Amino acid sequence: MGMLIVCFILFLSGCVGTSADQNTDNTKITISMAGGTALVPIAKETAKQFMENHPNVQIEVSGGGSGFGIKECGEGRITIGMAGRNLKSEEKEKYPNLIVYKIGVDGVAIVVNPSNPINDLSKDQVKKIFSGEITNWKNVGGNDAPINIYTRDEMSGTRDTFWKQALDKGNITDKSVVVASNGEMKAKISADENGIGYISIGYVDESVKAIKLDGIEPNQENVKKGIYSVYRPLNLMTKGEPDGLVKEYIDYVLSPNGQKIVKDKGFLPVK
Repeated sequence: MGMLIVCFILFLSGCVGTSADQNTDNTKITISMAGGTALVPIAKETAKQFMENHPNVQIEVSGGGSGFGIKECGEGRITIGMAGRNLKSEEKEKYPNLIVYKIGVDGVAIVVNPSNPINDLSKDQVKKIFSGEITNWKNVGGNDAPINIYTRDEMSGTRDTFWKQALDKGNITDKSVVVASNGEMKAKISADENGIGYISIGYVDESVKAIKLDGIEPNQENVKKGIYSVYRPLNLMTKGEPDGLVKEYIDYVLSPNGQKIVKDKGFLPVK
């Protein structure tokens, strides 16, 4: 009788162990991503493809701006940060464990409403417009109408690139309207016939008009050739070396399939 009880307990123990293993295999893994809005279309599509092949993985993608993504990743609140720029020296110092993965390259285009007759601006004109020195479109060959300036907040990698490379770190007037993302910038310009702003080239479509800068078309081909100078890297980052499914996801983004998605979304792949 004693033997039977021992055997029965062992049998139950074996059942519990098998059930636990099955639960472990089916555990839902969540990977959180946030940061530069230029990277959101890439992140969403690569996440979708990756989750189809890994049904136990849930990848959550949100924006917030490059500075936000760096800060949240550096402080361990998200799994993967996204940034449309390189880390600043103070960020490297504050978050020394961040590891950066360049997944693409992207230009930043100056955009106006499609009804605006302006097709080309010089760098000097752009600097004077955004500083508030030029306030009417007629002063640059356009209609007699006020210029409405749209910009991004200081957490934005798109703003950082535009400010450094198009404005030479010049002033942006306090009268400009601050928007939260590339998508919102595009929506604002498409609705304002007197508006001017800047967005990732990967976001440009028929709802806005990307204008030439010093005679150079803002497209990824000209970025690739090195003749359009307003561009930046698209980076993912982790706090420390990733492993497991996080590493698998980053490897996927850098794989031929992942890099095809980068290209299909309007950006330049790195491989």
